[in-house]
Amino acid sequence: MAEQPFTDDEYEFLRHIRFGELPAAVRPEERVELTETDPARDRPERAEDPIRWNVQG
Repeated sequence: MAEQPFTDDEYEFLRHIRFGELPAAVRPEERVELTETDPARDRPERAEDPIRWNVQG
C-alpha cells in the first residue's frame, strides 16, 4: 500500500517544527549595497605545469 503524501498544511507544520519562525523580512530602506572584494571566479585557476605532473594531453 502506497503512503499518501503530506498536504501543504502538513509540510508547513513540519517546516515550522524543524526551523521555527522565519526572521522578519528586511525592509528596502534597511538594505545595503555590497561591494565584492574577492577576485571574480568566472575562470578556473591556471593549472600546474603538466610536464611536472606527467599528464598526457
